[in-house]
Amino acid sequence: MPKVLRILNRLIIGGPLLNAAYLTKYLSPEFETLLVVGQKESHEKEADFVTDELGIKPLYFPQMSRAINPLKDYTAISKMKSIIRNFQPDIVHTHAAKPGLIGRMAAHNMKVPVIVHTFHGHVFHSYFNAVKTKLILQTERYLAKKSSAIIAISDIQKKELAEIYKIAPANKFRVVPLGLDLDKFSKNYEQK
Repeated sequence: MPKVLRILNRLIIGGPLLNAAYLTKYLSPEFETLLVVGQKESHEKEADFVTDELGIKPLYFPQMSRAINPLKDYTAISKMKSIIRNFQPDIVHTHAAKPGLIGRMAAHNMKVPVIVHTFHGHVFHSYFNAVKTKLILQTERYLAKKSSAIIAISDIQKKELAEIYKIAPANKFRVVPLGLDLDKFSKNYEQK
């Protein structure tokens, strides 16, 4: 049975959580899957009710936090390698920036056959100063070379990532919309 290790930054409400949780729950039954989640920030509310309702028991990974900290990130990569060694995944699928860094570095080092990364957004403009942005872009380009495939959640995002920011060639990207049920937002729209 092929194994998929899915890595998410933290269990907080948003597209990345819902996407990763639904993929974990509804992936074809011939795949064994494990969801690994990092540490939320103190001001964030835990959204573990989402995984609870889907019957998913995530593996909590407190070494991975949102903040950039080279020493802590190195420790997180080492710990992730241990998780990979124990689970022996055929596929590592990372969601968002920090899991993309930690997970792809560890998976590449551990020679995982397939490494997939999903961008749920990016911080390539209007987020950090020019020096930090350039470093982040260089890091993402490096990590893209270690990835078997990269998922963008829209055609516009794919175009930005491939053509504007040159993260990877367009043929390395696949567009997979989030697949969230938007009907619940449009029903009774007038009343809302």
